[in-house]
Amino acid sequence: MIGISRDPKDFSVSLFQELTRRGYDVVPVNPNSSFLQGRPCFARVQDIQPPVDAALLMTGGGAGFFGTLLCAGGGGPPAVSFEAVRYCQERGIQVIPGQCPFMFLPGTGGVHRFHGFIRKLTGRYPRRVQRPAGSEA
Repeated sequence: MIGISRDPKDFSVSLFQELTRRGYDVVPVNPNSSFLQGRPCFARVQDIQPPVDAALLMTGGGAGFFGTLLCAGGGGPPAVSFEAVRYCQERGIQVIPGQCPFMFLPGTGGVHRFHGFIRKLTGRYPRRVQRPAGSEA
């Protein structure tokens, strides 16, 4: 998770906690911290061993584009860098921009499930990303 906040009340921290509670191996990336949420925190994606095969960018604006460049090297529309999306698409990197990650979690409740439902009704819910054979979902 690139851009996890040091602020325990931040949305990124809530998402990090939920993903780890569900058994996902989430690695915090924040250049301003060496330890977050009880785990070693890395300044750069390239420092993570073994290398990661996916990233969740929790940064906005120019920082989002910078995060994309980091990933290629090794929550809502305002946070989406269209340059970063284009950069990924031109390089065959799968990206789901501007979506609330909570709505994709099975069994999520309340507003997150409703959000996903509305996106499905309006045709704005992303199509399932095809993963290479042998990779984990």
